[in-house]
Amino acid sequence: MRAEFVNPFLASMLEVMSTMARLDLTPGKPQRKTDERALGDVSGLIGMIGPQTRGSMSVTFQKGLALEAMRRMLGEAPAEINEEVTDMVGEITNMVTGGAKRRLAEKGFDFEMATPMVVAGTDHSISHHAQGPRIVMPFESPFGRAVIEICFE
Repeated sequence: MRAEFVNPFLASMLEVMSTMARLDLTPGKPQRKTDERALGDVSGLIGMIGPQTRGSMSVTFQKGLALEAMRRMLGEAPAEINEEVTDMVGEITNMVTGGAKRRLAEKGFDFEMATPMVVAGTDHSISHHAQGPRIVMPFESPFGRAVIEICFE
């Protein structure tokens, strides 16, 4: 997978979390992923399709980071992942994808976004409906980890 597809998602994730949740994340090292097990407790998954390619992207949060983002974004501090937290993760997924879409359009790549789907729970899975390599990018924070998975054909 080419960096020109991956980097806009990474930059958008950092921007969304910094701007919307006032959280600075530290990017880790990208890796390939071969299974469908999510690397956290709540995930937003969104499909993308365009003339040049199709793929999907997911954002997964560990519980502590998801709850802290909720507190910072909406002023609510639930003790557990609830419907409001899953809605917020869906919104973050939309914002990250929207930012990446804007960056990719500037390079001549255009795609449409589907409505995000959110899954929560220990050991949930993420099924990308594209036939391509899965790239995982971890982000660290004092409250836990977030992970972006990107899969493009």
